[in-house]
Amino acid sequence: MTMSKSLAGKIVLVTGTSRGIGYQAALEAARRGAHVIAVARTVGGLEELDDEIQAAGGSATLVPADLRDGDAIDRLGRAVFERWGKLDGLVANAAMLGVLSPVAHFEPKDFDKVMALNVTANYRLIRSLDLLLRQSEAGRAVFVSSSAARSGKAFWGPYAASKAALEALVKSYAAETGGVTNVRANVFYPGAVRTAMRAQAVPGEDPETLPPPAAVAPKLIDMIEPGFNENRMLYDWPKSELSAL
Repeated sequence: MTMSKSLAGKIVLVTGTSRGIGYQAALEAARRGAHVIAVARTVGGLEELDDEIQAAGGSATLVPADLRDGDAIDRLGRAVFERWGKLDGLVANAAMLGVLSPVAHFEPKDFDKVMALNVTANYRLIRSLDLLLRQSEAGRAVFVSSSAARSGKAFWGPYAASKAALEALVKSYAAETGGVTNVRANVFYPGAVRTAMRAQAVPGEDPETLPPPAAVAPKLIDMIEPGFNENRMLYDWPKSELSAL
């Protein structure tokens, strides 16, 4: 079956692409015809992704970077502007779980790492890429979050707090862009998926009981399609529900 090239000519940036959901989301966008800007810390994972994208007839630009480096994000935005002058889609997927621990026992340095990647890096991405998204005919941004933002489970405090903060950030950004620009910003919950982060969170779980990242990627990429006009919404993949943030 020939896949629709619904993103042909589009420039899509995906973070956390060396494995898991980010890897599959980048591959899915490329299969739909987008040129993918793949961002990750692990060069080997990026190279494997590039090989698979090329084998599928797609194209990618690889960006090895640590998103906790705000200056690197600014340089990335400048490079995208100089080469393409716009950005059609942003899939902000990169995140870390951190240590599962009572809040009172959490080390300050570990708390700072979780917040730096899960919250501050996404703010810096918005800051660097907003004008590029506005240059697109249909700029789309989707941020991967977690139901942990609302569940308040024991021992998940810093991760939960980071995702709650991310959702508040996206909610405000979507309110600023919706109705007055072509940009739409939304949030995506993948649920329990067969990833390294899930294995870290629930080490005794049989991963074969969980859906693979490839099962999640199509709906995630649907949210950066030009025809996806929803704004300030949350798509809960396990429940197949779209609701207001």
